[in-house]
Amino acid sequence: MGLPAWALALAVLTPPASAAPAQFALPAPGAYKLERIHKAPDGIVLDSDGSRHRLSEFTTGKVTLFSLIYTYCTDAKGCPLAYETLHSLKKILGQDPYTRDKVRFVSMSFDPAYDTPPAMRSYGGLDARERGGVDWRFLTSRSNAELAPILDGFGQDVSVAAGRAPGQRAPTLSHLLKVYLIDASGTVREIYSTSFLQPGVVLNDIRTLLLEQKSKS
Repeated sequence: MGLPAWALALAVLTPPASAAPAQFALPAPGAYKLERIHKAPDGIVLDSDGSRHRLSEFTTGKVTLFSLIYTYCTDAKGCPLAYETLHSLKKILGQDPYTRDKVRFVSMSFDPAYDTPPAMRSYGGLDARERGGVDWRFLTSRSNAELAPILDGFGQDVSVAAGRAPGQRAPTLSHLLKVYLIDASGTVREIYSTSFLQPGVVLNDIRTLLLEQKSKS
């Protein structure tokens, strides 16, 4: 029997141990435990079609990879990195029916004034409209007041950077990139910074949570 799609993808994404320092070698999925960090916060959000929801609808029931972004970010190690990483993982996870139906991605803006539902839908492109693969939602909120408790709950700091690029309509937001891995019960199990937001690492952790979930069913 051949290897499943997720295992083949992991083999491609992860360099052999001989090609990298030992500290970068990835353990087998399920051979380690991801600690429970904190519950994902809840609040009112808007989907890219403008419909109103509780955030918990998109952070429970499936293993969720959640990122806080803004659509006009140009920092190569910031929001664009998060988007590209999730985009590559979506293709890999979508090839396996087991992972495709048990994982979702969520990208949520922390600039509700500029990133309206139509802006988020445009930003998501085909990933926002496709149904049938790994579900990827592009969310925003109605106001900074409704957004604030969500940011606080995730521990995401955001500030307005001084100055504005020529011709830029919206301010540059300063933030430390964080992508959150949330289990099906809505608990944050891992937080990835720029250094650790690597497809092979994230794929390994997703598979570990799915194996944990399977063992409890």
